[in-house]
Amino acid sequence: MNWDEVEGKWKQMKGSARERWGKFSADDIEFIGGKKDKLVGKIQEHYGRSQDEATREADEWCRDCDRVRH
Repeated sequence: MNWDEVEGKWKQMKGSARERWGKFSADDIEFIGGKKDKLVGKIQEHYGRSQDEATREADEWCRDCDRVRH
């Protein structure tokens, strides 16, 4: 799955994101809206990760979602 697909399917993906990042509020999830840059920013904000770490984490989640989907 790529980030365009995540953005397009965000309503279906929100639960997975909330499960993965339990510190995110409902408002955080709505703010992210499937956008990678916003997800990375929220990971940094809530979990104290560097930008590189947060980007890796977001990309791993995206790949994992694709595996689960198939």
